[in-house]
Amino acid sequence: MWFDPICPWAWITSRWLLEVERVRDVRTRFHVMSLTVLNEGREDLPQWYREFLSHGWGPVRLAIAVEQKYGNEVLRDLYTALGDRIHHAKMPVGHDLYLAVLTELGLPSELAAAAETTEHDQALRASHHAGMDPVGDEVGTPVIHTPGPDGRPIAFFGPVVTPIPRGEAAGRLWDGVLLVSGTDGFYELKRTRTRSPSFD
Repeated sequence: MWFDPICPWAWITSRWLLEVERVRDVRTRFHVMSLTVLNEGREDLPQWYREFLSHGWGPVRLAIAVEQKYGNEVLRDLYTALGDRIHHAKMPVGHDLYLAVLTELGLPSELAAAAETTEHDQALRASHHAGMDPVGDEVGTPVIHTPGPDGRPIAFFGPVVTPIPRGEAAGRLWDGVLLVSGTDGFYELKRTRTRSPSFD
């Protein structure tokens, strides 16, 4: 799954995938994408979304720096630590957030500086494009890649769901997502969102 730590919908999907791991033979690997990179150069964004994206560079830069230094498994824990603070505790995105997360994971506090530099931007963009390019232009996060019914990888945006499906309900949704996404020529199911993100 490709995520941006600031996206509440990606956070819900990520917690759903952890539920899926409990009831299906699935192991999720997390990867970094960036909503800020995705929306670079767009002039048609509403002001509230521009402000939202203005906080986007730091978390993804920190995430990619940690992955580069300590490997993909640590990224899983970093995302959980970031998400708990951003989405549940409503901690502002910034240096204090980065220090709290690094301290929780026993990682060097010096890594917080990565959020403010472009040192890892090439790796960030590579991770972003690895996740997003197979899906197309009209999506954001979450993006999931999984083996299709013939063994070849399939990539898709979503699911966008709230609240977080739990237990066997999470497994049934996974089964359905695999079924439709693995169908040749299937592109879209959609309806208007009438609820805000719920992290229950």
